[in-house]
Amino acid sequence: MDVMIHAKLHKPDRMSNQEFFGVWRQEAVAALEAVQTGLVKHIWKVPGKYEVFVVMAVNSVDEIDEAMHSLPIWKLGYDYIVDMEWILLRPYEHWANQLEKLSTQ
Repeated sequence: MDVMIHAKLHKPDRMSNQEFFGVWRQEAVAALEAVQTGLVKHIWKVPGKYEVFVVMAVNSVDEIDEAMHSLPIWKLGYDYIVDMEWILLRPYEHWANQLEKLSTQ
């Protein structure tokens, strides 16, 4: 199944740019490796904001926690600088098929 992640990073006032962007750089390296392995299908950075959208493939919802806790930002103890929203994605054609049934009831 595909999952979309919307990550919003927040730079604390007390954190230097070097520390903030250094952690993000480690995260970027891991993300691009995940693209190469096929775990991550797509990844985008929102221009002008500290936000990222990711579409990744998982076999079960259990893999969501595994993936999240394998990220450098969690391993290094910086999870407090990111808010993540995980959105399960359903193929639209499945919904279209269900609409056919729903519209005839």
